[in-house]
Amino acid sequence: MKKILVNILAVAAIALAATSCESFLDSKAPSAFDTSTVYSNYSLTESTIFSISQSFGETNSYRGRYLSWAGINSDIEWYNTFKTTDEKYQIAGYSLLPNNSQLNLSNGPFAKMYEGIERANLCIEGIRQYGNPKENADMAYLLGEALTLRALLYYDLTKVWGDVPARFDPITSDKIYASKASRDVIYKQLLKDLEEAIPYLPYPGATAATSRTDRVNKVFAEGLYARIALMASGYALRPDDNMVGTGDLGTIRLSNDPELQKDVLYPVALGYLKDAITSGSAGLEDFETFWKNQSNLNNLVAGPGHETLFVIPFSNGRGRWNFTFAVRSEGSSYAGGSTVTRGGDAGPVPTMWFNYDKNDVRRDITCVNWRWNKNDEKELVGIQRWYFGKYRFEWMTSNPYTGGNDDGVKPAVLRYADILLMAAEIANELGEMENAKSYLLQVRSRAFKGHEEAAEDYVNAISGKDAMFKAIVDERAFEFCGEMTRKFDLIRWNLLKEKLDAAKADMKALRTLTGKYASVNGLDGDVYYQVDGSNLVIYGFNGENITPSGAWEKKSRYFTKIVDDKGADTGLYDALIDGIYDADPEQHMFWPIFNDTMTNSQGHIKNDYGYDSI
Repeated sequence: MKKILVNILAVAAIALAATSCESFLDSKAPSAFDTSTVYSNYSLTESTIFSISQSFGETNSYRGRYLSWAGINSDIEWYNTFKTTDEKYQIAGYSLLPNNSQLNLSNGPFAKMYEGIERANLCIEGIRQYGNPKENADMAYLLGEALTLRALLYYDLTKVWGDVPARFDPITSDKIYASKASRDVIYKQLLKDLEEAIPYLPYPGATAATSRTDRVNKVFAEGLYARIALMASGYALRPDDNMVGTGDLGTIRLSNDPELQKDVLYPVALGYLKDAITSGSAGLEDFETFWKNQSNLNNLVAGPGHETLFVIPFSNGRGRWNFTFAVRSEGSSYAGGSTVTRGGDAGPVPTMWFNYDKNDVRRDITCVNWRWNKNDEKELVGIQRWYFGKYRFEWMTSNPYTGGNDDGVKPAVLRYADILLMAAEIANELGEMENAKSYLLQVRSRAFKGHEEAAEDYVNAISGKDAMFKAIVDERAFEFCGEMTRKFDLIRWNLLKEKLDAAKADMKALRTLTGKYASVNGLDGDVYYQVDGSNLVIYGFNGENITPSGAWEKKSRYFTKIVDDKGADTGLYDALIDGIYDADPEQHMFWPIFNDTMTNSQGHIKNDYGYDSI
């Protein structure tokens, strides 16, 4: 343990040097500190907490392919390139293999998450032994933070890989290698840990640490408990009991563990969510203002009136969120200049914009059908390609993006809208219909700014548990499109393939302007557009049925065009639509553990779900 601790203390040395050079020089060198010295000192212990956060930002950890591709494709979001030989498409299209060069890395996300877990394990053990958390509230906060960060790391491991090794103590020489454990064992430990951590943590804004979104607070931990409870009690591909790590194909089913049933977990989760809501320590913000602020690299404020509860703790020179997902820039000054192309690797599925109500402010902020060109002008891109308007280079006013791979944008892990919608879902399951409606209405009213009565009418008209569940399924799509949570919702609801197939059918109907899209426009697929100041106005998406007068540019057969003048596939052609998945999404809802990890496990780790034979 002492040898491992030396590595962590290198981070402590950097942190201390930034705060008090003189006192640091008067103390022992960090490599000379023993465990008792570190974990009986708040500043040193806090620095070991920072070492956990460091694991999030490593080159191939969250910052690499994990955040970019773990959550797509879904029925509302997809990769904007269809090419079966593209290894990034293989990740998105459910045809990922254990030798995928984008993820088969010794320093990939799987390894880096366990690095963070090991650092958390050391912190937890050290604080318990030497920090006196029962008597020292500051040390109790750090213990709660370490427990919560470890829970987040394990949550992210299990939602992508399913069953993984369970390590809740520091590594020793006789425990270097570990086999996969049932995720049920992990879920139960995480829920127990969060039940311990939550009382240690102040509400957002209550202390200097909890006033920052890159530090843990009570409401985030309460929301994380609910997320884990929903996943643990939901559907997923699971090996048969006692068959984890044997190569078992698995079946989509619920857990058989009596401690992980809805009637056990939901009342506890709802209690935490109600506390989060009644505390008044977070709240909804204006939707457009919220997303503009997310591109402000110094927007790290948590507390009353603020929506973000926790972000991936990237530094301002780390992370590649806008680099990957922002509205496409083909040489604009907003994203590095004329030689740089950035953003737009993924976007909403082409039907998503049309599924929103026209009075829903989220529609035009979430779904963008234009890109920036080298003249800083907006131009149409075709019905087949949409971008996430929540992420925009031009909104990065505080520290403009200059075209590098790392933009410093810190994606939100959890925001208050999710607290409300999880509470609505769980309250509905527990028979608290009026509470469920109240939580849903808060989110819906914010979305229908200026038309709040329409939101009220919609929610008031919901009758019965099934109708409320459907409304929540829809609302989560409208609220979180582009935030890469949908795929995991669909898995736990056992709706993944059903919704993907429905998205394919909808895209084909949009292309032919049939079915529910028959009245999208009366222009036989033509659209018109013009620039109005900084806005690109599109005419033909909202059911207009006459040709506009004035200075409009025309795009013919915008919906229906399949091949261009040279015979190349463009628009919503069948192969593109069907490529929303290239292999069975039910069998491949989880990623395989990659070859490098399996090789280094000395035979202790074996893939399930059919990957073991690949």
